[in-house]
Amino acid sequence: MRNTGAIFLAAALSLASVHADGKPGFERISQAEADRIIRTEKPVILDVRTVQEYNEGHIQNAVCLPLDSIEENAASVLPDRNALILVYCRSGRRSVLAAQKLAALGYSRIKEFGGILTWKYGLVR
Repeated sequence: MRNTGAIFLAAALSLASVHADGKPGFERISQAEADRIIRTEKPVILDVRTVQEYNEGHIQNAVCLPLDSIEENAASVLPDRNALILVYCRSGRRSVLAAQKLAALGYSRIKEFGGILTWKYGLVR
């Protein structure tokens, strides 16, 4: 039996650099690179898990915008479509989907770095 989740994730990652209209989509970066950007720049750190998951522990200064509410709430939570946005979730599946949605909504500087299950740079609880 095939692991369709892994196949979907691999397909989504293969589209990470360009979306359907040929414009830049999002970039996948390592967690070490995300940590460096967090420490040296002023990115928006976007947690796309549920509010309950966010409240159980998140990266410091992260903003919670659950995946299922991106289309209706992105404009109010993320008003600057040119801001540098670092996207994460629990394991990396939802963050890829969120990055794709944000790119489709016109956000231009999206970097996706997976999930906090493997994040070793500290969480706020």
